[in-house]
Amino acid sequence: MKDVEGTCSGRHGFVVAITGIESVGNGLVRNGTAFVTFPVKYQCVVFRPFKGQILEAVVTLVNKAIWDSSEAGPVQIFVSKHLIPDDTEFQAGDMPNYTTSDGSVKIQKECVVRLKIIGTRVDATEIFCVGTIKDDFLGVINDPAAA
Repeated sequence: MKDVEGTCSGRHGFVVAITGIESVGNGLVRNGTAFVTFPVKYQCVVFRPFKGQILEAVVTLVNKAIWDSSEAGPVQIFVSKHLIPDDTEFQAGDMPNYTTSDGSVKIQKECVVRLKIIGTRVDATEIFCVGTIKDDFLGVINDPAAA
């Protein structure tokens, strides 16, 4: 379980937790060693984001070109400045952010946003996503600066 939980398979996604062992096969001794390998079938909870999925994520980095939200589970989601509302502008300073023209919404580090996955790229051991907050009902849902 320690070897599998927390890993990512491009085919199945991130293994969150093993929920049950279905079977353990016959062991196979590795040549020249005292190690034995057992084939194991198990059930598990996985997280595999897909195109069109709506997620909540914590913003971890904001700069002029992009803001990068991760912590939507273990997946990294990149949001380009072209995928945020048009009335939002970058503000440099101690805490870089994107602020709407009326100042009512501020996207900055550690705020929680609701976003939509518009694309994914799957490698053998990682999943990368591109998201947007340009659609209806998407955007900042928890601003730590307002608290």
